[in-house]
Amino acid sequence: MAASHKEITAAEVRAAVESAYEKVRGATGGKNADYIPYLASVDPSLFGISVCLLDGTVISAGDARCTFGIESVSKVPTAILAMREYGALGVLEKVGADATGLPFNSIMALLLEKDRPSTPLVNAGAIAACSLVEPVGDAEGKWATIVGNIAELTGAEPQIIPELYASESANDFNNRSIAWLLRSYGRIYDDPDMSLDLYTRQCSLGTTAEQLAVMGATIANDGYNPVTNRQVFDAELAPRITSLITTVGFYERTGDWLYKSGIPAKSGVGGGVLGVMPGMFGIAAFSPPLDEAGNSVKAQLAIREVMHELGLNIFAASRLCICECRPTEERS
Repeated sequence: MAASHKEITAAEVRAAVESAYEKVRGATGGKNADYIPYLASVDPSLFGISVCLLDGTVISAGDARCTFGIESVSKVPTAILAMREYGALGVLEKVGADATGLPFNSIMALLLEKDRPSTPLVNAGAIAACSLVEPVGDAEGKWATIVGNIAELTGAEPQIIPELYASESANDFNNRSIAWLLRSYGRIYDDPDMSLDLYTRQCSLGTTAEQLAVMGATIANDGYNPVTNRQVFDAELAPRITSLITTVGFYERTGDWLYKSGIPAKSGVGGGVLGVMPGMFGIAAFSPPLDEAGNSVKAQLAIREVMHELGLNIFAASRLCICECRPTEERS
């Protein structure tokens, strides 16, 4: 029997976003990341949610245009960039695609793996991915490529947050160990200090929930940005990056997240969460207070609410068609 189809409208998506915002805005729990001073100082009451449909319609609520630190969500675009430059199989060979089952900054995961850093969506793999970015040996050339790639995915050129970069740089002792351990294994492909600084800088970029929703929609739309109407990366790479997000987007809590939400998503300690519903939409939410695993409490709740309101689950047999969408921006 063929999978069943159901249709929803942009108005229903908007209603789901507004309902989720109202249900979650008063939620408590969690705390800002305090090991990075800048993040500890961000207003914990900030909260926004945004969905970008595949015709470019953007539906948002709350502080969806508030700039915050992209942090580990930046691993997604850099993984895409590495695939654009080396191909999906090249990244598999040089970095890997396995979940570690351990925290995002785990040195033990690298010690256990030895032959490669497992996945570009943990710190070790992300540093390795930064080392792969062309042109080799040219820090500023690499940086321009990293920023340009994110701009293509989001439709907006990100700017570094100087205070966040200073905080990150002053507290990156664990990542320094990871970078040089990668060097000892021959799994970093440019200067370790340069590669670490590039990774630190990309984590210190500012973004918004709306921009991340557009990035999610670009991935969901086989690499075609529905807002800028540009093909950013080859369609064949979309399921590869979505598979990485699915397996390790919430690190050691990834299984719990997928079980509860039904959508592949990537979190960051800046409070952002980026979700991808292939063929349907990108979704993002932002709120600084984190749970014990470093994932935003409210962002998780909000995205789960939207999924539940719309009756969606990537693992369900039914397939969704979003109809009656218009290329306009809707905000509550």
